[in-house]
Amino acid sequence: MSQQRAVIRRLLPHLYLIDDAGESTCYVICGETAAMVIDTVNGEEDLHAIVRTLTDLPLIVVNTHGHCDHIYGNVFFEEAWLHPDDLALAAEHFTMMEESYRARGLKPCPFRSLSIGQVFDLGGLTLEVVDLRGHTEGSIGLLDRQDRLLFSGDGLNLHLWMQLDESLPMAELRGSMQRLIDRHGDAFDRVLTGHAKDFAPADIARLVLRGCDELLAGHTDEDPPYEFFGGVCSQHPLTGVPGEGIVYRK
Repeated sequence: MSQQRAVIRRLLPHLYLIDDAGESTCYVICGETAAMVIDTVNGEEDLHAIVRTLTDLPLIVVNTHGHCDHIYGNVFFEEAWLHPDDLALAAEHFTMMEESYRARGLKPCPFRSLSIGQVFDLGGLTLEVVDLRGHTEGSIGLLDRQDRLLFSGDGLNLHLWMQLDESLPMAELRGSMQRLIDRHGDAFDRVLTGHAKDFAPADIARLVLRGCDELLAGHTDEDPPYEFFGGVCSQHPLTGVPGEGIVYRK
C-alpha cells in the first residue's frame, strides 16, 4: 500500500510522531527491549510496515480509546491493549468497516484488557496507564516519567469532544482532570494528544479543569454553536484561540 498519508516526525531520539493525513496521530516510542505503538490511526495504510521502518524491536500496541480513528490500524498487528470499558465501542466501530476489511483480507486483532495503574516496561523506559475517562468511558493516557511526558489520546486536548453518545457527564471529565493533576501533575511537563503535530504544555489539564468548572456552574451564555457530523451542539472556549474548547450538548 502507499504510505503517502503518513507524515513521520522524530520528536526525541527514541520517539516518533506519525500524522495520518492530518486526521489523527499515533506514536512509536522505543525502549531498549521493546517499542510501543500508541494508537493506530485510520487503517488506510499498513501501519505495521511503517513502524518497521523506524524500529525492529518487539511491539506493544496500546489504544487510548475505542474510536475508529485511533484503532482501525489494529488490523495490521497481532494484538492490542484497550481499557475494557471501551471494548464494546471498539467492536461497534469495527463492525462499521467489516465488509471493507474483509474485501482487503484484513480483520481486527484481538484485544487485551489493560487496567489503570498498569505499567509497561520497554527496557529502560516505562509507561504507566492513567485514567482519562470522559471523552469515552475507557479513555486512558500513558505516562512516561523518564521523558516527563503524557500521551493523552483524545482524553485530554484543547479541542475536546464531550458531545458524543458515548461521552460521560461533564462531572466525570472534571474528576479525571482533578485526579490527573493531583496524582501525576508533578510527573509530566508536556502532553502529546491524539491529534497533535507537536508537544503541548502540561497546563492544558488545568485549562480543561477550569472549563469543566465553568460548564458545571452554567456559564454557557456566550458559548458559540458547533457543527459536527452528528448535528449542531455548543463549544465552551478554553483559550482565545478559535476552536480550542470543550464541545458539549446543552
